[in-house]
Amino acid sequence: MYINTLSHYLPSTVVPNSYFEPVNGITDEWIEARTGIKERRKAGPDENTNTMAVEAVRKALPNLPFPLEELDLIVGATYSPYDTVSTLAHIVQAELGVNNIPAVSISSACSSTLNAMEIVEGYFAMGKAKHALVIVSEHNTAYANETDKVAGHLWGDGAAAIFVSKERQTDRDLKVEEIITGGAACTGKGTEGVQLKPWDGGIIMPHGRDVFINACQYMSETTREIIEKNGYKVSDLNYFIPHQANNRISQNVAGQLELTEEQVVSNIQYLGNTGCAGCAIGFSETQDKFKPGDLIVLAVFGGGYSYGAMLVKA
Repeated sequence: MYINTLSHYLPSTVVPNSYFEPVNGITDEWIEARTGIKERRKAGPDENTNTMAVEAVRKALPNLPFPLEELDLIVGATYSPYDTVSTLAHIVQAELGVNNIPAVSISSACSSTLNAMEIVEGYFAMGKAKHALVIVSEHNTAYANETDKVAGHLWGDGAAAIFVSKERQTDRDLKVEEIITGGAACTGKGTEGVQLKPWDGGIIMPHGRDVFINACQYMSETTREIIEKNGYKVSDLNYFIPHQANNRISQNVAGQLELTEEQVVSNIQYLGNTGCAGCAIGFSETQDKFKPGDLIVLAVFGGGYSYGAMLVKA
């Protein structure tokens, strides 16, 4: 399986940490020290999960190496939908005008990007598709409770698009070596650590310490597993792109894996926690740096304690 084209979209509105002090009493210095976040992006009044997804896809189309009419699968991923009936995938399908192909949307919290890629892998393996689009988008600020002192200041918005093919299309394609995903809902506060109940307070994180401990453990263990399973050493890794939840989590995982600052991709500082879109946006932001033979790992961890890693070779 090959990644042909990567793109992302970010809203233009920038919300600095200073916005939150009169809202929930949390200072700029406290937020940055605890999370690494300095600012985040916020969707405008006319934007939502679907519109951001469409913009990300539009940015990818000029670099698409196969005719759009050959697209035969769309997988959307979000936990912050604008519409739960006409889903993210359906809206993107309508925008592209590619009819009569599977269009499915999923949510496994912040792990959704890799689960969406795994669905594509399955369709390819069954011979049901050859060219696919994975679109991930989060409108976190629509669901956030800004007065919440624990998590109200964490969230940002954004989207990313990943076009994928079963066979190599160009010499610039990135090869997906393997994807590993899992769920650890029975671990710790798995079903309670992060919650989004639209009718009951929006996004909350009542057990942040438990989330931190398990995110650090699962992302480091799964990264090491996927690298070693494919015959490499962690020291062979060129880029590590973790879920962009908290800079202290990223640093902890990097420390366990003995990675340098240059190997770790981070956008949490200027985007905030963009949910399942975070690592995909980081992937897109970094693509111009990849050189032939580079090894890249995307590692994720999400609410419900879903987790995963994807090994990619340039």
